[in-house]
Amino acid sequence: MNENLFTSFTTPTMMGLPIVILIIMFPSILFPSPNRLINNRLVSLQQWLVQLTTKQMLAIHNHKGQTWALMLMSLILFIGSTNLLGLLPHSFTPTTQLSMNLGMAIPLWAGTVITGFRHKTKASLAHFLPQGTPIPLIPMLVIIETISLFIQPMALAVRLTANITAGHLLMHLIGGAALALTSISTSIALITFIILILLTILEFAVALIQAYVFTLLVSLYLHDNT
Repeated sequence: MNENLFTSFTTPTMMGLPIVILIIMFPSILFPSPNRLINNRLVSLQQWLVQLTTKQMLAIHNHKGQTWALMLMSLILFIGSTNLLGLLPHSFTPTTQLSMNLGMAIPLWAGTVITGFRHKTKASLAHFLPQGTPIPLIPMLVIIETISLFIQPMALAVRLTANITAGHLLMHLIGGAALALTSISTSIALITFIILILLTILEFAVALIQAYVFTLLVSLYLHDNT
């Protein structure tokens, strides 16, 4: 069976039409709105985790930064649930697409930068030129700081894409090796399968960690501009 290594990263279609939008909307089903006076254990656990993450994420923000609480929590829940669903067999992970990650990173980054220039104009402009810079180095430092500012959304998107894609590729390779070794050596195939299980557990952690890192970096950009 000769299967392309990047088949799992191609956009799925149904009757010739892409169904990425339906896949992106699917994780919202996992977080139902509670409509009972006393919640069950699952909803209570979800609310506790969301409150814990919100408290930790917004501890460094002032009042203006805390107004982004709903946006940040929606972001971490969306990325985390999408990454986890992508670990299921025969599934598709939208966060392996650089275009989608850029579509999340650029508006969020632009929002934090615009907020900074609107409320802290002098402080935002001061980031382009550190205090005490020698006069001959001023043009070069301004160019370097400007480039580093515009690289931030690219770094956000590429980090998430690279980590999720690398994990999926590694799982695909080890899974294919374990399947091929079953007809050659059962003991080696068993060892490879155990490695695959351990890697899958690691990927569960990476899926959650990358969602947290992406949101945390957006939160830090927001903190610098509020």
